[in-house]
Amino acid sequence: MGTHYRDGMRAFRSVYSLSYFKSGILERLTWNKSMKTLILYFTTDGQTKRIAEKIAQEITHETELLSLQTQAVDFAEKLANADQIVIGASIRYGHFNDLVYQFIERHHQVLNQKPSAFFSVNLTARKENRKTPETNVYTRKFLAKIKWKPTQVEVIAGALLYPRYTLFDRLCIQLIMKLTKGETDASKEYEYTDWQQVSRFGQRLNEVE
Repeated sequence: MGTHYRDGMRAFRSVYSLSYFKSGILERLTWNKSMKTLILYFTTDGQTKRIAEKIAQEITHETELLSLQTQAVDFAEKLANADQIVIGASIRYGHFNDLVYQFIERHHQVLNQKPSAFFSVNLTARKENRKTPETNVYTRKFLAKIKWKPTQVEVIAGALLYPRYTLFDRLCIQLIMKLTKGETDASKEYEYTDWQQVSRFGQRLNEVE
C-alpha cells in the first residue's frame, strides 16, 4: 500500500510538473507573439535599410519598419506602442547624421524605459578588429555622447557603392579607402555586410523578456 501510494504521488508530481512546464512555455510563446518591435533606421545609400529589413525578417513577432527620414509620422506614438525598439544608422565621413542625434535627444527617456538595440553600419567594420562596440571608434564615441543606453549594440559592415555616389563623394571616399588600404576601383560596388551576423542579431531580438 505504501509503495503504491509513493508511486502514485511521484506520478502525480511528474504530471503536475510537466503541465506547469508546458503552461509556462505556452504563456511565454503567447506573450512573445503579442510583442511588437519597432525598427527605425537612417540610411545614406540604402544599405542600412536592407540590413533593417533583414533584421525584421528574423523577428518572429510583430514588427514595424520605419525610416527616421519619414515625414508626417508621430514617432512619440510609435515608440509608446512598441515593446522593443531598434535603431540603426549609417556613418558617413566618420559621423552619424544630426537627425539621429536629434531623435535620440528628443526621445531618450522612453528609449531607456524599454528593451532596445542599436546597430551601427560603417565601412570600418569590414576589418575584423573594428567590428565590436568597444573597438569601433565611431560607435564608441557615439554611445558615449548620447543619453540613450541601448540594451544591445551591434556593429555591422556596410557597402562601398561608388557608382551611386556624387562625384564629390566618390573622390572623397576613394581617397579615404586608399589611405585605409581599401578598394578604390570606382566602377565597382563592394558589399562587406556579413548577412549571417545580421541574422544572428535579428534572432537575438526574439529573446527579449
